[in-house]
Parts: sequence; C-alpha cells; structure tokens
Amino acid sequence: MLDTQPISVRSQTEMENPLVWPIFEVLKQKPSGWKVHTLSSHLGALGFMPTLDTSAEKDLFKRNFLIMNALFQLQETLYPEKWLQVEAMDIELSPMFRRSIHYINLDDPLRDYYMEWSNYEANDGEVKRLLNEFWTRYRRFVGGGEKETNFSRLQALRLFELDDTATDNEIRKTWRKLAMRWHPDRETGNAERFRVLCEAWHILRKDV
Repeated sequence: MLDTQPISVRSQTEMENPLVWPIFEVLKQKPSGWKVHTLSSHLGALGFMPTLDTSAEKDLFKRNFLIMNALFQLQETLYPEKWLQVEAMDIELSPMFRRSIHYINLDDPLRDYYMEWSNYEANDGEVKRLLNEFWTRYRRFVGGGEKETNFSRLQALRLFELDDTATDNEIRKTWRKLAMRWHPDRETGNAERFRVLCEAWHILRKDV
C-alpha cells in the first residue's frame, strides 16, 4: 500500500546532494528518454561526474548511487507540483495533473536504500568531501566565484528569512523552497537571485 502522508512530515535527508540541481536543469531541457547511465554520461560531459573510485566497478556503483539519491531528493522537492518518475531505465519529469494517481511511496525499499548515505560505501567524511567538491563545481556553474563570499552565517540566514534559532531541518527545507522558487529555469525564476541564494546555502550547509 502506498503511504500518501504529506512529504513535509518526513525527516529531511542528512546531506543535500548538489547533483539535484544539475539534474533538474537537464530534465527541464529534456523531460524524458533518460536512463541512469545516459544521465551519468551527460552529467559527465557537463563536468559534474568525475572519477569516484579507482575500481571501475565501484566507480560505476557510486555514480549510480549519487544519481539515484539526487533523483529521489528531487522527486520529493518537486512533489506535488510536478511528478518525477524515478526508475533506473526510465526517468521522466511530467506535470502533475489534478486527477493524477502519482504518489511517493515512502515504504519503497529502493528509495530507502538510495536515501541512506551509509550505503554509498564510504564514511561520512569521505561523502561530505565528495559533496563539497560537487557543490564547488555547481557554484561555478551558476556563476559563483572560486573565493568564499563575505556572507556571515547571520546574513545568510536573513536571506533565507530565518533567525539564528533555525534548526538544521528548517534551513534545509527553506533552501529547497527558495531554490525551487528562484531557479532560472522556472517562470518565476531569477538567475542572479538564485546565485545569491546558492552562495548563502554554501555558508549554511557547512553546519547542517
């Protein structure tokens, strides 16, 4: 049976996967016809998928894991406004119609597996280092510079319309909400505003 409880009541993932936004941009340009391996190749061509392991088998596994993790995070972020079908051989982004039968299955064992970072076969420090490298690439991709910004944590929180009592979950949830609102591929988007929010999130994400 599908668990249709509101996504907002679920605990957030422990780490934000920065592949979420490059994948969203790719799917906006081409909503269907993707498989995990073709998406991986395309992200590699864009500079987002470096070699992750000296072992070819482990490298392939880790690439697939990161993409599936990002897809499930994006599915949750877009729902219920849009539906993202997450299947290894059939990835598709589509509008959510009024009588849509699409629901996120919170009991899906595949989803549980890919949302659990320990299954990446690396310790927390290695995963965070990898995600930091991805995030640095993405900041450059959206126009962020190589240098750290002059934002303080408090200034970043104010951009998120939060105060210094905000919890990690509140910060992470607000980032996703603002990113979806201002992403330049959306009708309400603004590239410069999105870039500034990315810089603020870069400051805040170090603590969450």
